[in-house]
Amino acid sequence: MSKLIIVESPAKAKTIQKYLGKGYKVMACMGHLRDLPKSKMGIDIENNFEPNYINIKGKGPIIKDLKKNASKSEMVYLAPDPDREGEAISWHLAYILSLDKNEKNRVTFNEITKSGVKVGIKNPRQIDKNLVDAQQARRVLDRLVGYKLSPFLWKKVKPGLSAGRVQSVAVQLIVERENEIKNFIPKEYWTIDAILKGEKEKKSFKAALYKSNGKKIEIDNEKTANDILKNLENNKYVVSEIKNGVSKKSPAPPFSTSTLQQDAFNRLNFKSFKTMSIAQQLYEGVNVKNHGTMGLITYMRTDSLRISAEAAAEAKKYILENFGDVYAPKSFRIYKGKSSAQDGHEAIRPTMPSLSPALVQNSLTPEQFKLYKLIWSRFMASQMADALYNTTSVLISNGNYIFKANGSSLKFPGFLAVLEDKKEKDNILPELKKDDVLVAQKIEKNQHFTEPPPHYTEASLTKTLEELGIGRPSTYVPTISTIVSRGYVERDKKALKSTPLGETITDIMKENFSSVINVSFTAKIEEDFDEVAEGKLKWKDSIKEFYSSFYETLKEAEKNTDSKNYKIQDEETNEICEKCGKHMVIKHGRFGKFLACSGYPECKNTKKIVVPTVGICPICKAKIIEKKSSKGRIFYGCERYPDCNFISWDEPVKDICPICKNTMFKKKGKTPKIYCANEKCKGINNE
Repeated sequence: MSKLIIVESPAKAKTIQKYLGKGYKVMACMGHLRDLPKSKMGIDIENNFEPNYINIKGKGPIIKDLKKNASKSEMVYLAPDPDREGEAISWHLAYILSLDKNEKNRVTFNEITKSGVKVGIKNPRQIDKNLVDAQQARRVLDRLVGYKLSPFLWKKVKPGLSAGRVQSVAVQLIVERENEIKNFIPKEYWTIDAILKGEKEKKSFKAALYKSNGKKIEIDNEKTANDILKNLENNKYVVSEIKNGVSKKSPAPPFSTSTLQQDAFNRLNFKSFKTMSIAQQLYEGVNVKNHGTMGLITYMRTDSLRISAEAAAEAKKYILENFGDVYAPKSFRIYKGKSSAQDGHEAIRPTMPSLSPALVQNSLTPEQFKLYKLIWSRFMASQMADALYNTTSVLISNGNYIFKANGSSLKFPGFLAVLEDKKEKDNILPELKKDDVLVAQKIEKNQHFTEPPPHYTEASLTKTLEELGIGRPSTYVPTISTIVSRGYVERDKKALKSTPLGETITDIMKENFSSVINVSFTAKIEEDFDEVAEGKLKWKDSIKEFYSSFYETLKEAEKNTDSKNYKIQDEETNEICEKCGKHMVIKHGRFGKFLACSGYPECKNTKKIVVPTVGICPICKAKIIEKKSSKGRIFYGCERYPDCNFISWDEPVKDICPICKNTMFKKKGKTPKIYCANEKCKGINNE
């Protein structure tokens, strides 16, 4: 008889099976097998919030197969992912397979490598009911909020809407940022820079006006700037102070889930879902040349910054062999995460630091390689010495005015040696001495205006949610996906912008359920879940405390809004309905925005929104318009489709090919280039 090991995915099962070989059978349960029913709340509120779990529809064949193999096995090990969700899946599996709840049959793998799997199998433990209860608390609380709030929104706004504890806070943050941007009033300010050089020097440098009469200067209008320029004409520019020094720059810690999503978004343009999907592949196992199938990174859902002593030692060995002694710090770097971080497993790191990106590139897809390189480089840099810079700070006097110039040059790269894109350009000032008289080649005055805060992106929203203590590593991706799919938020390139629907929902929630979408309250709930996981709080007690006040709030909201309905403001356009002559408005549907006649229901005319570009089709000379693929990716095509089938993933630009006079396109990437897409053009078709 063999021992049965149950994991979540077939890829993970395949990798583990290879390491354990004969005597073990590894099967995949394909995620959760039991859950709350979809058709009803599934929580007995009167019976102390007892959840009613049922087998998930469509999972019958998997359950049957698992039961059959479990009955023939001498031992069943439950090995879903090492987090609260994985613990809950294990608990449900134990129920379905009628396993002894006190048996030591739960195994976890922080990394899917031969040693990681062997260590996990040798150290089984009981299912941690505290972790299970923490997952149950989140699941039940979110179901209560969703199933009570959603019908309220259906009555007050329109059918099909939903509200959630975390998603409502995320939408509120985006709406509030949108309002900040709309209400922002730019403030004028001016800067003055002097282009200076020594009397015997060829190289000039820029110095910024810094102080006046010993105080930092602020110039808020052009008249003040002009007055200063006149005053500067009467005096010489004299070097009054020179400070030379050495500054150091320390590496960032290895990735947590949140910082991985942020960096992958900013550097690789990966959406959070894509990042986690590729990371899952790297964790579960890929076939690496000369190594076979193995997991390349540790578990990717973590908010811990801890790394094992073994991993740190392996990193140091690699650094010494490939860079030299001076690149390794005198002692191992230890990074501390937030006090709320769950430290059950390590930060995200390569399972074998010696496997550099170059060694695995041919074994990975381009996207897997990019993400692995990002993770490997960040981890390796986190274990290296500081970068050192030679710095120079120069103060230059002109009467009562002081100008300041800063220069720096890299003295020792340290951790930057492993981060190819982090090497900064030197800014070296010419050789100067105190009391040197400088020649002013040019004095520049420049007008500026303060800028509004930027729109949230997936990266910055994830960062904000983490900083506020809202959600946990496993919740960031589904939260963003939900608010976009529901139409409360829309993507505009990288920006997340609120829609009229999202703004209406937020107004209703703030007016009637301010406690539910209160940032501090939502963070407190997360802390309660952590206490449940640590065995300090009973999960049903935390639910009871929340629900008693929530229920009263809901009753009060229904009473206060009994005769009130909320209208979503449509965005009017300049486009005229060709059927009735009224203006068309922008509506939001299941599949995104569309145009509809403002005369509805008398006129039911609708049509797609066409986003024009500056481009002209190289095939038929019609206009090129912006389109979206089924997965939401933007591409560009001829407006005459399907009569003309020209399409391009690259954006058309206003430049015209000097050879064939056709529209040129911008190829994206680290080094964007402009090219002619006309296949018949022999001039500058650079593809």
